[in-house]
Amino acid sequence: MAWLTSDERRGRWTRAGLLRAAAGAGAAATGAAALAARGGDNASQAASADVDAEILNAFLLLERVQEGFYREALARARLSGELHSYAVAVGAQERHHVARLTKALGARAAAAPRTDFGEATSSPRRFGEIAIELEEAAIALYVGQAPNLTQQAMTFAATLVSVEARQAAWIRNVVGVPPAPRAADPPRRGAEVLAGLRREGVLR
Repeated sequence: MAWLTSDERRGRWTRAGLLRAAAGAGAAATGAAALAARGGDNASQAASADVDAEILNAFLLLERVQEGFYREALARARLSGELHSYAVAVGAQERHHVARLTKALGARAAAAPRTDFGEATSSPRRFGEIAIELEEAAIALYVGQAPNLTQQAMTFAATLVSVEARQAAWIRNVVGVPPAPRAADPPRRGAEVLAGLRREGVLR
């Protein structure tokens, strides 16, 4: 997989499909450990590649949801001022994240999900609420799954999650809530993250 650029080296699915992708990251990690215990270096390397692909596809799924959310919000939510500036800037960043993850995964990249944001993009207020939820969910997913990645994949993911953290702080500040409410972000399982987004009406 093409994880990093040369400069960096130097320095929709259905709801059931979404849950399978996120849960698969944890299942693949368990399977990888078992394979490594039974086999030699080749088995370990193959298992690690499979784990990386499962986890990066979970990241890709959420990044695609985010990208679609910002695109629809710009068309529908009647955004203005800093909310509009935020959506334009972050939407472009999410498109970049999708492109980076898709390139890294290559032939392993999963198909784009189908989304139905409904009331999530119905107003500026609702947009702000869901934008916070999405950005916090992305951070929680990255933090929760990073320990299961290989070192190379973790280095790649770190270049994305650092931006997600800035995005979360930005939108929280725009809507008037503390931009950094915690000293450390807790990890969350993929299935838990996606269940929370369903409760918010983002995923159907």
